[in-house]
Order: sequence, then structure tokens, then C-alpha cells
Amino acid sequence: MASTRPESREAYQHQHDPEKIAARLESGPESIYLKDFVYGAIDGAVTTFAVVAGVAGAGLAPGIIIILGFANLLADGFSMAVSNFLGTRAESQYRDQARRRELDEVHKWPEGEREEVKQIYARKGFEGELLEQVVNVLTSDKDRWVDVMLQEEHGMSLTDHHAGRAGLATFAAFLLVGLIPLLPYLLNWTGATQIAAPFLWSAIMTSVAFFWVGALKGRFVNQSWLLSGGETLGIGGAAAAMAYGVGILLKDLVG
Repeated sequence: MASTRPESREAYQHQHDPEKIAARLESGPESIYLKDFVYGAIDGAVTTFAVVAGVAGAGLAPGIIIILGFANLLADGFSMAVSNFLGTRAESQYRDQARRRELDEVHKWPEGEREEVKQIYARKGFEGELLEQVVNVLTSDKDRWVDVMLQEEHGMSLTDHHAGRAGLATFAAFLLVGLIPLLPYLLNWTGATQIAAPFLWSAIMTSVAFFWVGALKGRFVNQSWLLSGGETLGIGGAAAAMAYGVGILLKDLVG
């Protein structure tokens, strides 16, 4: 994945070598699955720790935490992954439908579609003979013509975001980060070690996970890792606090 951080002038010069530019344009834009990973990681940590906090707040047995935690990991993780898969695929299908419609319009009413292109680029500041030249070039190839309409009229990206990979990234991140709040309880259950305060360690480890996911996001969006990590930690901590409070309020129901 290409870095989004500012580079030196020499680095920019190297990246803009004509051959490198041609290679990048030929390969097309890279599909980024950062959103899918962050989405799954944050939700995995939030929902699993919410289960831990709620059950701990209610004073229930550690075994219940493990059972409910794993049920959440598998069921909620799978649900999120499938939802992301279906949503991403629906976007792709909608773009394909829009492409077919634009092709049909170009075929049946090219004058109207040409006027749309003309007005779009007139709004960008092109005028006179130059505007006519731009319109002529863009409408001389139907595929290019339709690409322009998808991007400029419908605001669509032409990058194909693979639905299966998006769902897999969400599911993997959900399982990986969502397992962290359960680790102290799992270690006690297996007998590998005995942790005296499993909920405290679960909270500490989950907080670190929240901060790490946020810092990782900041790395790719050129945001301060400290600010991004703190933002994610604050959101996750608020959700966990609400779950713990609900557990305390409702503990008498299972008394």
C-alpha cells in the first residue's frame, strides 16, 4: 500500500518519472480495504468487551463470559462480514446497472449525453473551442464516455472493491481484535496461568487494542497516531462503560 505521508521533493520527482506514471495508470487505482479492517476491528473489540463488561458488571460466572463472548465473536463477526460483503456487492451491482443505462442512453440519444458532458466541463471552467475539443475527445470512445458519466454525473468510483475480500477483512479483524477481551478468562479457564483480576486485565488489553487500531488508522490517513488512537479509545471506552453500567443496573434480574 502506498504511503500517504508527505515525501521529499526528490522522492516526488522519482515517483513522477514518465515510465512510473505510465505503469501506475496502466494498473489502475489500488483498492484499499482499510475501512473494512478498521470497521471489523473496532466493532469486534467493542461488542466483545461489552459482553465481558456487562456480564462482569452483573457479577456472573467467568464461564458465562467465555460462552457469550465466543457466541458474539462467531455470530456477530459472521453477520458483520456477510453484511459488508452484501453491501459492497450491491454497490458494485448498482454501478454495473448505471453503466448499462448510460451505454443505452449514449446509444439511443447521443446528442443529449454529449450535452451533459459539455455542461459538466463548462462548470469546470472550460469554454469555447477548448471545451468543444474536450467534449469531442471524451465522447469519441463510448467506454471512456460512460466512465466520465459515472464519475461526474453519478459521483461513482470506477475502482472495483472486491466484495469477498472486504467481507474477509472485516471478519478477520473482528475475530483477531475481538478475541483480546476474552484472553484473561481463557487463560484462567485452560489453567495455563491464574490471573487474579481478569476483568481488569481484559479492560487494559482492550484499551491497548482500541488505541492500536486507531493509531494504525492514523498511519494510513496521515493523522496524528496519538490523536487517532485516543479517538478510538474514547469511543470504545464509552461503549464499554455503558455495557458495564447496564450490567450493574440489571444484576438483580439474575440474582
